[in-house]
Amino acid sequence: MLELFTRLADWSAYTILGLTPGTQLGEAVHFFIEDVTKIFFLLTLVIFAIGLFRSMLTPERVRKVVAGRSRAVSYPMAVGLGAVTPFCSCSSVPLFIGFLEAGIPLGVTMAFLIASPMINEVAVVVLAAAVGWKVAVLYVVAGLTVGIVGGLIIEFFKLEKWVEEYVWKIKMGETALQQGATTFKQRVDYAWGQVKEIVGRIWIYVLVGIGLGAALHGFVPQSFFLKYASADNLFAVPSAVLIGIPLYSNATGVIPIVEALMSKGVPIGTVLALMMSVAAISLPEMIILRKVLKPQLIATFTGILFVAFIGVGFLFNALLT
Repeated sequence: MLELFTRLADWSAYTILGLTPGTQLGEAVHFFIEDVTKIFFLLTLVIFAIGLFRSMLTPERVRKVVAGRSRAVSYPMAVGLGAVTPFCSCSSVPLFIGFLEAGIPLGVTMAFLIASPMINEVAVVVLAAAVGWKVAVLYVVAGLTVGIVGGLIIEFFKLEKWVEEYVWKIKMGETALQQGATTFKQRVDYAWGQVKEIVGRIWIYVLVGIGLGAALHGFVPQSFFLKYASADNLFAVPSAVLIGIPLYSNATGVIPIVEALMSKGVPIGTVLALMMSVAAISLPEMIILRKVLKPQLIATFTGILFVAFIGVGFLFNALLT
């Protein structure tokens, strides 16, 4: 079915606009049209389907599922739930408070918060459609691993002292959490609401990402990436992580850039490191978490992710290049 978007791009770029296949402008415009139609179609379809599921899974239910479990169970469960429950940033603070109030260890809570923005099921489906399921699965495995390892490190060093003191005094009843839909109509309405809300929030980042991807695909020669972003360049992976930090977007918005970079021969580890950095280390998320975390823990949290993403990049480059 995805071939339909390629044919649409062929018709639009080469027949309607009269561009020449193989030229820089022709290739860039073709990439832009194909990815815009394909990604927004998949976004609408997947967000609606996931919205139906999420209508039955509130933050309160997530908290209850994780509470009272052993660490061997709670850590995998926390990152797994984080991967399938992409609650918005406004839910981060009540979720954080609710997890701790329920007696869930700080490390498990942080593992959930690491995985939730980084492993977005919508982005995984779009990523698979763009560059294949192999890359998508590797991204999910790497994200789950980083979430568990990051949470374990925070728990090992007992960093509860760097949580704001008022958090420990708040009772769960004082934090407002969304209620789940009960009827099928309510769930459908909720799912369509999710489509409007999420697409309305991220469309500009997706368009910017597609535009950058189209420019990279059409105008930047492959020799440039082979010279500066090859697996032999030890600075390529750390640079990718540093570049990703200030790029405020989400995992979906960076996928067109990932697609373009991989088409130019950039190693998979370098590309995944960039994508994880953009998705998980964003300034707005850090600002929101500052309400419940002291600067020392935010710095530690960011440092752990920075080192982990570099490690993931080097590992996948070594194994798959």
